[in-house]
Amino acid sequence: MQLDQYISDLLYRYECVILPGFGAFLTQYQSAQIHETTNAFYPPKKKLSFNSQLITNDGLLANYIAQAEGIPHELANIKVATYAKALSNFVKAPGGHTLENIGRLSTDNEGNLQFEPSYHLNYLTASFGLSSYTSSQVTREVTLTPDAKVLREVYKEEVEAIEKTTPIAITPERRNNGWIKYAAAAVIGVGVLSFFGANYVKEVEEHNYASRAEAREQLEDKMQEATFVIENPLPVIQLAISKPLGKYHIVAGAFREEENAITRVEQLRAKGYDARQIGVNRYGLHQVVYGSFTESNDAINTLREIRKEDNKTAWLLVEELE
Repeated sequence: MQLDQYISDLLYRYECVILPGFGAFLTQYQSAQIHETTNAFYPPKKKLSFNSQLITNDGLLANYIAQAEGIPHELANIKVATYAKALSNFVKAPGGHTLENIGRLSTDNEGNLQFEPSYHLNYLTASFGLSSYTSSQVTREVTLTPDAKVLREVYKEEVEAIEKTTPIAITPERRNNGWIKYAAAAVIGVGVLSFFGANYVKEVEEHNYASRAEAREQLEDKMQEATFVIENPLPVIQLAISKPLGKYHIVAGAFREEENAITRVEQLRAKGYDARQIGVNRYGLHQVVYGSFTESNDAINTLREIRKEDNKTAWLLVEELE
């Protein structure tokens, strides 16, 4: 159906697409994954899910249909309602109903909606061009050179000699533990480095101390020669930076004349709303919103209250404003 494609289009751009009276399709970012058994690599994607509790019309789907087909917003709402009613019957059929590029919806024995997402489509635009692939397992073998083998035997003899003279009781079982051998070898190595490197470290420290003293003396000479006089200091500039208001906007109306839009903003502010203008839409109308939100849940809950208490025709606009 055509509305399946509209929902699919919106899922590329939005995290929540509501089919009023039926439910909402949600997307959530999922990082790249590697299957431990098959060694298959899967790129990052948007994980698709369905929530039958989100049924309030936020205006997103109807607004998109109205723009895509060039029809009035009221007619787009009728098409959405008709589709939701038909879909409620389709999912009750044996095997459920498949929404193209979205997934399959069905009902269980208790009448609850079940959703199985489609896995062949990735709604994360940042992953376009990336597909899953399987890589053969990489194995690494360490081959010792003849010199390394000789050195290992030398360390083994030295460790055994230390074990004979050490006051710590080392049983045959402990002797077989590889970590003890490597620890003893490390002790020998540290002793050798300490013997040959002590004098070198001392010389380096003396050289560094002399260099720091010379640099400090040169810096003091330069500071005595310099003058730090600013006759005309620059004035302090204060910038007022406003924080982003969010991409979820509850629209109160759109007006041909800007004076009417200003009047509407004043009326809403008098009622306690954080109303404002958000610019001119593609039809040349000045848009007024009750407020803007960064979280979709906050916007949807506020929209429900506004429709109940102030304006039944208010709707939700999801758009990043410049």
